[in-house]
Amino acid sequence: MPAVDDVQRIYRHRFPESDRPAKARIWRVLVESFFQRFIGPSDTVLDLGCGYGEFLNHVRCGRRIGVDLNPDSAAALNEGIEFHLGGIGSLEFLADNSVDVGFTSNVLEHLPSKTDVERAMREARRVLKTGGRLIAMGPNLRFLPGKYWDFWDHHVPLTDRSMVELLENLDLAVIRCHPKFLPYTTRSAMPQWPGLVRWYLRLPPLWHIFGRQFLIVAEKPPRSA
Repeated sequence: MPAVDDVQRIYRHRFPESDRPAKARIWRVLVESFFQRFIGPSDTVLDLGCGYGEFLNHVRCGRRIGVDLNPDSAAALNEGIEFHLGGIGSLEFLADNSVDVGFTSNVLEHLPSKTDVERAMREARRVLKTGGRLIAMGPNLRFLPGKYWDFWDHHVPLTDRSMVELLENLDLAVIRCHPKFLPYTTRSAMPQWPGLVRWYLRLPPLWHIFGRQFLIVAEKPPRSA
């Protein structure tokens, strides 16, 4: 697991404060126009690798919980959001079957190994309620030859297919899978103006042209008899 100081230093350099308002505007649209549909008004939502609150700050729900190794995340989260400093593979502070929706975006590829990815997904499954959903998004190595490794802290090669296999092996039912959803980064060809982002989300054929990140939604089924 990377040291807290290393994570803090990398992300202060990669995402300077001056860039964060523009990124927040994009994420507001992504949440309001797409992700909110998976979340109910009374749900408990857990963001694994919550970063600077890009997702969690805009979600409307009953309880919001963020986990991250970067201590700078705490100050970036809106009032009322619970923050836990630590790795996403250790969720001891949460009881079994206590979360309605788990979310993770552009985090799993940063973990040290596939073993750590599997541990994190096992923990996510443990805390999910029956019928709860896990939403996972990340760069898809199938469509990013070479560029996937342009970030120093990318360690684990992931594709939509490998993630689906992992989730199904953990007895999570994949109910939605888009191999191509968003562009690689917010600095890619994705439109930056909120109106254009909404337009992009409404036109899935554009995802097939510009998308380089997978989006997977999986559900925790009732335990088999």
